[in-house]
Amino acid sequence: MDENIELYNKSAEEEKNLILRQYRALLRALKQRIKKGDKGLIRRAFEISAEAHSDMRRKSGEPYILHPIAVAQIVVEEIGLGVTSAICALLHDVVEDTEITLEDIELEFGKNFAKIIDGLTKIANVVDGNAETSLQAENFRKILMALAEDPRVILIKLADRLHNMRTLGSMSRDKQLKICSETTYIYAPLAHRLGLYEIKSELEDLALKYTQPEAYSSIANGLKETKRERTRYINEFIKPIKDELIKNNFKFDIYGRPKSINSIWNKIRTKHVSFEEVYDLFAIRIVLDSDYEKEKEECWKVYSIITNFYKPSPERLRDWVSVPKGNGYEALHTTVMGPGGRWVEVQIKTERMNAIAEKGLAAHWKYKEGAEKPQENKLDAWLQHLREILNNPDTDTLDFLQDFKLDLFTEEMYVYTPKGDMRVMPKGATALDFAFDIHSELGARCIGAKVNYKLVPLSHALKSGDQIEVITSSKQKPSEDWLNFVISAKAKSRIKYYLKEEKRKVAEDGKEIVKRKLDHLGLPLSQHNINELCLHYKKQSPLDVYYSVAVGNIDLKELKEFTITGDKLQHPVKIQEVKTTITTNEEIQKQKPAKGAELIIFGESSDKILYKLAQCCQPIPGDDVFGFITSGEGLKIHRSDCPNAARLLSHYGHRVVKTKWAKNKEISFLSGVRITGLDDVGVIKKITNIISDSLNMNMRSISIDSSEGIFEGTIMVYVHDKEEFDLLCQQLATLEGVMTVQRIEETQEG
Repeated sequence: MDENIELYNKSAEEEKNLILRQYRALLRALKQRIKKGDKGLIRRAFEISAEAHSDMRRKSGEPYILHPIAVAQIVVEEIGLGVTSAICALLHDVVEDTEITLEDIELEFGKNFAKIIDGLTKIANVVDGNAETSLQAENFRKILMALAEDPRVILIKLADRLHNMRTLGSMSRDKQLKICSETTYIYAPLAHRLGLYEIKSELEDLALKYTQPEAYSSIANGLKETKRERTRYINEFIKPIKDELIKNNFKFDIYGRPKSINSIWNKIRTKHVSFEEVYDLFAIRIVLDSDYEKEKEECWKVYSIITNFYKPSPERLRDWVSVPKGNGYEALHTTVMGPGGRWVEVQIKTERMNAIAEKGLAAHWKYKEGAEKPQENKLDAWLQHLREILNNPDTDTLDFLQDFKLDLFTEEMYVYTPKGDMRVMPKGATALDFAFDIHSELGARCIGAKVNYKLVPLSHALKSGDQIEVITSSKQKPSEDWLNFVISAKAKSRIKYYLKEEKRKVAEDGKEIVKRKLDHLGLPLSQHNINELCLHYKKQSPLDVYYSVAVGNIDLKELKEFTITGDKLQHPVKIQEVKTTITTNEEIQKQKPAKGAELIIFGESSDKILYKLAQCCQPIPGDDVFGFITSGEGLKIHRSDCPNAARLLSHYGHRVVKTKWAKNKEISFLSGVRITGLDDVGVIKKITNIISDSLNMNMRSISIDSSEGIFEGTIMVYVHDKEEFDLLCQQLATLEGVMTVQRIEETQEG
């Protein structure tokens, strides 16, 4: 970020030199891949992009052309793609932002390039935001369709997102929050699924840096301060293994790498420990220089050497050498007890496996630059599965994305068909998920299954290694109950599709009834009239109206109360309802401040806008917050680190209102503390003394349970702001015997 800000002061000559330096660095990165004629194409792409963006600047003040060059460099150096992808990265914004058309690209570079640029253009508004609006499910769907057609599109898009995240410092706070939410909600999971672990970690770390700056800098400083001690420990751990590997004539590289800041933060939150208590801050990697035929054998030999020195934890052995992950990741992971009673994770892989772990899809998929299709690879099956989901007519909904996202981050297991073919399924999948995974029609007609020759119900959860035979019946139909236990995106989307088809058949009768009723009134079955019916009967779509009419849930006699003007219906408006309605969305929208202004939601102007504090995160003054316009409940205030924030910001960015706290010591806010420690006589008295006497706070409730010498308690107190709350936590933590003091993080929807 500092580097970007310097660009404000650069002269035209300095900027020109900087652009040329970056361009030459890109050519150096591509050196090994450039074939005859490529250099001219790259130069032409650079010239077109530089010319097209000549008058444009980024928020940091730097010339815009530096962005496409940086994206191309990430594509080549960090993702491992070649010339075609670098050229497309240089041109990725030109069709969207300038006068240049796809036809111009095709004439200049050919059909294959134009196709990739087209895929990038279709989703351009999603990533970089001219966007007052933020990511919507339909846009996510476009991203996934582009991925299914040519994976290079999404790889270039991930590079684009990574560079935007690296230069996010110059954006406004609300843009930072939206972009970070989109990143954690869809881009990091996509990078994970495509095997780009380095990029996934960096995206998550950068998102944490802007959404939780205090947590990020605290962990980053902790890592910096403990670096010397960590290095000493790693060297002590490695020494005997290294000596033994040399003795056995292995060619290898061995080193310790710190875990990502985001994964340390997750451990602190989920395990309720402090930074000092997170022992596995690093993983040891052993990368072997092995022949392909000997890879498996040598990895297990190294495992054997390690366990001669350190005792392994049997339940933490992960064998992805025998059966690679669905995204192609291969390695042996084990956790062993190292010196000083510390658990240490050790990853054993070969150079080939390591390339796949770092470059993911691109290392696996050997692109023939300029060829129409990449060679076959293990990810083909997943992409085929993705195409099937996208081919559903109803996949442009938010719940589609929710279902699909489950498939991105879930752990995998391996099950078998009766003929012994292996299928990769998400962990926790049921017999019905398996049936849908084999074929949609098989799933729809499934009535049960035999798992390891034993009859089980549809909802039976499978385990790795199970062999499954699906039992079907031609009379079987999908039921809504099925959605309660299937977990895979494919099963969920197909069941919803079948249910909707059934609903459509029933709705046809309802449509006829509505048509006859409107004919009787001399009115057409027009879009306007149907919309009026939807409004009056509070239904989401015409299909819901027709279905409700068909099954008798709607009484069309109410049409007598409608006003008829020409050939248009108007639903009756009840006056008293309007009077008693609390602030509507439209009113709140009118009250939204001008762009760039800050809305003070407490203090003098608090009477102007009705708001509620979200139950899901219980914000208090001093918390980093945003306002969110809900349908029906007006404005709700959420913390930026709320469990639901990523979903709200990434789906409905246009409904987010900038907010800040005004100083107001007259209002108190209810907040909760969870406290654990060693049980002791008088522990409650010590706690209440701090709250009531030392800090003079009002306490609503306190509940403490004690078991086998350990107590756990929940205290609900009224505080004025975050400073006061933090002071309470600090004072409670100083009590003798107290082990943890934490703010209660609710997880219900707000």
